[in-house]
Amino acid sequence: MTYQVIIPAAGQGKRMGIGRNKLFLMLEEIPVLIHTLRVFEQDVECSGIILSIHQNDQDSFVDLLKEYRIHKVTNLVEGGKERQDSVYNGLKEVQSEGIVLVHDAARPFVKVETIHELVKAAESSGAAIAAVPVKDTIKRAENHLVSETIERSSLWAVQTPQAFRVSVLREAHEYAIKNQINGTDDASLVERLSHNVVIIEGDYDNIKLTTPEDVYFAEAILNKRKHSD
Repeated sequence: MTYQVIIPAAGQGKRMGIGRNKLFLMLEEIPVLIHTLRVFEQDVECSGIILSIHQNDQDSFVDLLKEYRIHKVTNLVEGGKERQDSVYNGLKEVQSEGIVLVHDAARPFVKVETIHELVKAAESSGAAIAAVPVKDTIKRAENHLVSETIERSSLWAVQTPQAFRVSVLREAHEYAIKNQINGTDDASLVERLSHNVVIIEGDYDNIKLTTPEDVYFAEAILNKRKHSD
């Protein structure tokens, strides 16, 4: 089944500390954004990409799309104040009632196999997310004092993509707007509707580049993939 994907890309990546949008950061001489877009560009099941961007970056984005021959971007929409707003602005451009994915622009290592599993799960259940089991011991603390050790067997670290029937995601965002809810991710908005969200086990390589340290991991993942081909 085909799908569309919304990629919020309007953040300025202040924690990366490079003074510009982190999506322009180069990994093996290719911008992070292009690494991410190529996954969907090369997937025959992807029918279109909607990018939510900061207006100051528009010319740079257009130039990159031309330079790297990314043809599946159907819309460049203005991002909002929050990520949730950027996703909703993109969602308003989705015309069909099929499956839509939401994916972080700074997650360049998602696997096509994971995407297809998510689409299949969302088609039957309405909502599905990629996640990996938590490996570390998790403790709850107050004022730097441990108050509880949380049983980790039921804990998952959530990633993107997240996949939804368009009607489900639209209803969730409109409910959030009406009730002034700001969720931590799109799935949390869907959960507010008491809608089931299915977990598809993802991949620990599917990291999000947020801090300078993440770049070292990204380079290691690229190197690993190069030697495994």
